[in-house]
Amino acid sequence: MNLSSLHRMPLLLTAVAGVLVAPGCKQENPAPAAEAEKAAAPAKKPVVRLVYVNWAEGVAMTHLVRAILEDRMGYEVKTTMADVAPVFASLANGDADAFLDGWLPVTHKSYMERFQGKVVDLGTSYDDARIGLVVPADMDITSIEQLNGKAKALNKSIVGIDSGAGIMTTTEKAIKEYKLDLKLVPSSGPAMTAELKDAVAKKRPVVVTGWKPHWKFARWDLKFLEDPKGVFGARESIHTLTRVGLEKDLPDVAALLRNFKLNDQQLGSLMGAVEDTAGSPEKAVREWVKQNQALVDGWIPKA
Repeated sequence: MNLSSLHRMPLLLTAVAGVLVAPGCKQENPAPAAEAEKAAAPAKKPVVRLVYVNWAEGVAMTHLVRAILEDRMGYEVKTTMADVAPVFASLANGDADAFLDGWLPVTHKSYMERFQGKVVDLGTSYDDARIGLVVPADMDITSIEQLNGKAKALNKSIVGIDSGAGIMTTTEKAIKEYKLDLKLVPSSGPAMTAELKDAVAKKRPVVVTGWKPHWKFARWDLKFLEDPKGVFGARESIHTLTRVGLEKDLPDVAALLRNFKLNDQQLGSLMGAVEDTAGSPEKAVREWVKQNQALVDGWIPKA
């Protein structure tokens, strides 16, 4: 017997019972019961829209939060990768719900000023971030001021990431402040690490726009160049940013995002796990959740 036949069985029995007990009487309409059952069904949750930039920590954190929202909180989640400028614009326009990789007070300061009142800061998720220029540890320089002496060996270039990233704007300022005879070359996070990997393997000089947290510091022996003029600023924090109205519309999602916090070891292990899966972050973050169950349980708001 197929499923539709089973669904019709109660109605057939009701009809037969009505004929046997009271021939000629009007059959009772079962519609109210069906309507009550329909009304009792839980409403479908809205889709949560997460945006991220192709930076290692952002990829890892975004996919981790997506897995928690889907597996533990019953939401459908849509993730979209874009450059920094479109990410902030999408939050300001209400086209995205959250961005987990806002660097403050320096890197994304200009975007926060531009979209003041249109983007909500839910607080920090990581407190020991920094940006700057990074070189292999065996390069015989320690300061940005010494880069001109290596300009020829560096092919007169600094390997950058996305052109709209805050670190790119700050690096352009550093080039002017230190009067560097170097050009900033835009690329992407993965392209930058690929160039770094090649340079380390061939033991050739290279300088890249770098930030911490990042798995590259665990993979290779690297160092930040000193910044005596303070162009790159002090250490930063990673903030969770949302559209206006998210806390009212999806309070449980906002609560999760406020609770979401990682220390150096936790974020480092998460990023390393994602990097080691070579393009399969969904699998990596779910395995990480299994290994960090108590931490994750503490982020999820109580019903």
